[in-house]
Order: sequence, then structure tokens, then C-alpha cells
Amino acid sequence: MVHRHELKHEINYADYLLLKNRLRKILLHDRHAGPDGEYLVRSLYFDDPFDKALTEKISGVNKREKFRIRCYNQDFSWIRLEKKSKRRGLSSKKTARLTEDQVRSILNGEYGFLLESDISLLQEFYFNLQSRLLRPCVIVEYYREPFVFPAGNVRITLDRDIRTGGKNIDFFAIDPLHPKLPVNL
Repeated sequence: MVHRHELKHEINYADYLLLKNRLRKILLHDRHAGPDGEYLVRSLYFDDPFDKALTEKISGVNKREKFRIRCYNQDFSWIRLEKKSKRRGLSSKKTARLTEDQVRSILNGEYGFLLESDISLLQEFYFNLQSRLLRPCVIVEYYREPFVFPAGNVRITLDRDIRTGGKNIDFFAIDPLHPKLPVNL
């Protein structure tokens, strides 16, 4: 598993525009970015009844993990489960592909197929759903402009228009304010 440093900073809109224009001059866009250099990220986060994952994130707990289901550009033919871990300031991520039908089953509380899978991450997710009573909690969606610099394995992402659906956890809802973007994955 690859571990990396992951630093996040909130910046104002003027600094965002300045930074974006400077980065575009010296770095390449990630290969998944569309013609405008961006893609839309949608994540459905899971947490326990006590909001442990959220509380640990806010509190800066050094050893933590979270599960999410993610897609890009509202392309529901390419969905993945992710387990993101943080240990001693380093982040790592495990991923596994899910089908739309599998995600719908998870949203309906039908997890049996996860245990029957030969993919260890899906089995681990099943165990956490059952033992920690993980449930889908919140959808977060935003536009990401990713930049890469292969020498040194540097990746910089600028995220904007971050929003949540509140208690709505309909992962497959299409927002009419954000029509489907071209898929370039």
C-alpha cells in the first residue's frame, strides 16, 4: 500500500484563481481531467451511529479510517468503494470496483454479496457495516482540477463548489444545476 503526505488548505476565491492560473503554466493536468481540466467528484460517506469517522476527522485523530463510495462525472458505470486511512500523518487508500446494482443493494441494506466476494476490501466493508453499524450518511460533491508533476510524485488538486445533499443519500440523483459532464476516465 502506498502512503503519502496529504495536506489540505482552505483558500479564498481570489487566491484560487491566482493559484489555478499559475499551476496551469507549470504543471500537467491529471490524465482523467476533461477538456477544461476538471472533473466532478461525488462521494457517499459511511459512518457509525455516533459519527465516529466525522468526529475523528474534525478532532485530528492520528489513526483513523473511513469508507466511501465514489464516482466521477456522474458516470455510474464506473463506481468504486474506497477505504481511506490515516496513520502518523500519512494517508493511504484501498479501492475496489462496484457495479451500480451492487451500490443500490448496499443502499437498500443488502450486504450479503460483499461477504461472498473474493475481494478483501469488500469483505472488510461488510464486516464494518455489520459490526460498527456503518450506514450511508452524507453525499459530498465538488469540482476538482488535478495537477501532476511526475518527478517526485507530486499531485495538487484544487477543489471548488463543494456541496452536500444534507440528509439526502440518493447517490444516483442527477442534479439539474450540474448537467452531466463529459466522461474522460
